[in-house]
Amino acid sequence: MAISGLLSELPLPEIFRLLQQGNKTGRLAIKAQAPNSSQPEQNFYIWFQQGLIIAAANRLDGKGLLSIIQQKGWMNARSVTRITDVCAINQPTGLCLKSQGILEPEQLKMLFNYQVLKQICKLFELQNGSFEFETKTPVPHMEMTGLTAIPKEVILKGLRVLRNWKTLEDKLPEPTYALVSKINDKPQLGLNQLEWQIWEFTKGTVSIIAIAEQLGLPLETIQQAAFRLIVVGLVEEVPVFLEAPPQQLHELESAMIEVELDEQSKQEGTVSQSFLKSLVGFLKNRL
Repeated sequence: MAISGLLSELPLPEIFRLLQQGNKTGRLAIKAQAPNSSQPEQNFYIWFQQGLIIAAANRLDGKGLLSIIQQKGWMNARSVTRITDVCAINQPTGLCLKSQGILEPEQLKMLFNYQVLKQICKLFELQNGSFEFETKTPVPHMEMTGLTAIPKEVILKGLRVLRNWKTLEDKLPEPTYALVSKINDKPQLGLNQLEWQIWEFTKGTVSIIAIAEQLGLPLETIQQAAFRLIVVGLVEEVPVFLEAPPQQLHELESAMIEVELDEQSKQEGTVSQSFLKSLVGFLKNRL
């Protein structure tokens, strides 16, 4: 089964989030449209397993990872050609090279960061392109280091270094809206300083433009950071909740008492006691 569409309709960060939430396994193909129609499309492939990213490459011949290793000078061309004789068919190439003493654990991490994080982060800058996700694809052992990445963490890192936000401008939260948390505890993702600062305002009572004013930062900067928190499912944008001052709460409570005392004599045209109790409770919870 294949799912396809345009990146202009469903941006890559949202695709990643959906694949992680659905614990999907398969291959995501990204086709970047070249500015000049005479130039060929550039393809990039990302493999998922149970919602985690396990490999990435710009080719399907199974030699992407080995070419990176060779470029870094960690293996010569002769050794590369013999890798299929050394490694088992169903074993990730990276783990095989580690067991053979060819790659150190730190080199394996560097390799994965370059192969997955660095290359994928560039894809967030695509202005035009399409995607297709296929579930019935073989596991790419030749392209695997044996390490995995959580899509939401890749989203955060990719959007932090994104320079051109043109394709995501209409996805940014409204300046007059506020943010509310979608989780009960603190985020387990590695947020940066600005994202933590914005997290402190996720009670729905302060607009995004007011957050920018309080932090002394450009509105666009706050919108982009808020979008990162939204797209990874930590917060959502909502209309600003109005906070009632203590004096207003006191007046409401007094009114509720009056209704309670005169309930029998004021059967019509009065506000119900249950309504006032609900309203007072609502306003108290928003303080």
